[in-house]
Amino acid sequence: MLNHSSLSLLSVAFSLAIISGATAAQPRTNVILIVADDLRPELGCYGSLAKTPHIDSLAKRGVLFERAYCQQALCNPSRSSFMTGQRPDSLGLWCNGTHFRDLRPNVITIPEVFKKNGYVTRDVGKIFHNWHTAVKGDPQSWSAPEFLHYENHGNDQPKLPGVNIADLKNHATAPKTFAYDVPDEAYFDGRVADEAIRVLKEVKDQPFFLAVGFWKPHAPFNAPKKYWDRYERTQLPKLDPRWPKNGVELARHEGQELLGPPDKRLKLTDEDVAEWRHGYFANTSYLDDQVGKFLRAVEEAKLNNTYLVFVGDHGYHLGEHELWAKTSCYELDARVPLIVVPPSGENGGSKVLSPVELIDLFPTLIAACGLTTEQKLDGKDLSPALTNATALGDTIAFTQHPRPAYYDRTPSKTPTAMGYSVKTVAARYTEWRDWNTGKVLAMELYEHASDPHELNNTSSAPADPAILQSARTALHRQFPPEVVPAKTAR
Repeated sequence: MLNHSSLSLLSVAFSLAIISGATAAQPRTNVILIVADDLRPELGCYGSLAKTPHIDSLAKRGVLFERAYCQQALCNPSRSSFMTGQRPDSLGLWCNGTHFRDLRPNVITIPEVFKKNGYVTRDVGKIFHNWHTAVKGDPQSWSAPEFLHYENHGNDQPKLPGVNIADLKNHATAPKTFAYDVPDEAYFDGRVADEAIRVLKEVKDQPFFLAVGFWKPHAPFNAPKKYWDRYERTQLPKLDPRWPKNGVELARHEGQELLGPPDKRLKLTDEDVAEWRHGYFANTSYLDDQVGKFLRAVEEAKLNNTYLVFVGDHGYHLGEHELWAKTSCYELDARVPLIVVPPSGENGGSKVLSPVELIDLFPTLIAACGLTTEQKLDGKDLSPALTNATALGDTIAFTQHPRPAYYDRTPSKTPTAMGYSVKTVAARYTEWRDWNTGKVLAMELYEHASDPHELNNTSSAPADPAILQSARTALHRQFPPEVVPAKTAR
């Protein structure tokens, strides 16, 4: 029997345990962040004909954000933005060739918050913009060197022991298109999935933040042949190539990533266009299988205290609006897939219709895990939507892009204009402003109830003037008129 003295000692020990956090508390919450490259919401769970059963299954378990938007439709600005919780204007970063650390060396990233709080943080694949912007990696964010950090998309050629690429038969014919009959691991994403599984086994018994960056469906369109075989090309949805009525010339872009520079621009036949679209769907299914392989390992690890997030860095054009690839403010470039699976599995299969932004990921993830940061964040916490799909109400989301679309941030190659765009529940409104003065050069309004594909710019004569006024007010509140981005970036 315990005497009074023993009870007193137990009481003191219990009190000390509470103070030190050594009680049998709930285990710390982990995060797995899966990022796809150039993936518009071309997924079965978003109503597409794309064959993506594994990501679709993830959506059934979690909360799907129907209207999620990147802050700029280009890899480095988008990833730098959502991984730091800062808008491109806050970073002063709108191009691919500049590392965010060169501009803001002390800016805090999402994994950095976890690392500072005792988590092991790991990166497999493409999370930041890799070879262009971070040759030395980002040791401030990660507990170990990044996997496939020094690679680039052009290097994603089949690698098979004892096999020469020249000996493989290419079953595709369009430029930048390949359909080799090779295993998944011949390409980057097959190896990313395998490495992610290995790292998961390594970290699963400690608090962790694991980021897994897949490279697809980014071009080249080179998924293994079996993924091409999943689609009948004639049954794929037809694209609408029309330029918008009353379209704004500043909204155009070169599409040089796929088509090449203006002096060497590819001339595509109808067959080439069809094959590129087929290749994008094949790449997407290849991505889905690699995500599925990794998710099976997650299930086998029985991680009951882990948030799972799947997101794309920005959208993509496949010939719509006469455009290819990204770098516009249109819905097809700005809208991305976003799925969040909380540990509880609560509200699995629910859909959030409120517009949200990728910069919302930072505050959402640290709040979900009970962490904080001293850094000012530009986004909002989406946690209420994980338990109530209508909790966010009529929110808005912003996207921007400079013109010219690609430049290298040298004094001789600064932009001439910046497009600022707001997505409300009812419409998309964009202002193109002079880079040096902030003066509005052109406007676009697409009223989505009657024009979901953004084919009629009604800014000069809107069907509903109240929609225009509401969107313009929201845009000006976030991005005041005649403010010069180059002079206001922190």
